[in-house]
Amino acid sequence: MTIVASGPAATPTAPDGKGVGPLLRAWRERRRVSQLELALRAESSARHISFVETGRSRPSEEMVLRLAEHLDVPVRERNALLLAAGYAPRYPETPLDDPALAALRDGMERLIQGYEPYPALVVDATYTVVAANRGIAMLLEGVPESLLAPAPNAMRLTLHPEGLAPRIRNLREWRGHLLEQMERQIALHRSEPLRELYEEVAGYPAPAGAGVDEPAEPARPVAYFALPLRIEHAGRVLSFVSSISTFNTPMDVTVAELAIETFLPADPATAKYLNTLVS
Repeated sequence: MTIVASGPAATPTAPDGKGVGPLLRAWRERRRVSQLELALRAESSARHISFVETGRSRPSEEMVLRLAEHLDVPVRERNALLLAAGYAPRYPETPLDDPALAALRDGMERLIQGYEPYPALVVDATYTVVAANRGIAMLLEGVPESLLAPAPNAMRLTLHPEGLAPRIRNLREWRGHLLEQMERQIALHRSEPLRELYEEVAGYPAPAGAGVDEPAEPARPVAYFALPLRIEHAGRVLSFVSSISTFNTPMDVTVAELAIETFLPADPATAKYLNTLVS
């Protein structure tokens, strides 16, 4: 599949009715860091941190960014902090199809193609698939076109009763894993679109005959080193473990929210079958 734009860039806005102080306090409490600990990390004082959080002191632009860095605030939310403090956003949000990101798109395309025949894809902050290789296309064989176009969503494709869900042998475990992953992202990014997606996919009924209510399977000779995705394809059960990669020290909101997910064969039979497809 070709890399596509994930949508127009959004203009960040400061949260209504909240100054930078309450926002920083919320992030500090979310990270379970005391004012003293944050002050030591940021080379400041607990008194100054307290004054910033209560609105008695306006932090400099440099201090806002320093505190955000030590609180591991996502790039998009750092822009919101700057706006709340009265400063211009620092990080642009460049559309993925912008010429400025041509090198990025080319690099991601080469990466996921190089992973073939194993499945790999790239998703944005709301799990919209912006690129996928032929391994993913293989797993999606038979999925209705309504779920594949115009901008397929990885969570819908996986959990929808007409998507991959009926083929996933350990759907109960895999569904729980995906929903927990989304809950962590919602807590981190405070994204309303992501919350709406979570409510949608969490409400999908279990497809008839799916493994949701099946008892635990007996021990198998394969010792999995991570929770596998066990999915039927062409009369075989393939097993994968997934790995998610993000970009280090991103300076653009779009880039910061991209994730590359690759699926590694979890047993010799899966690896052998996939390699026969390209031999």
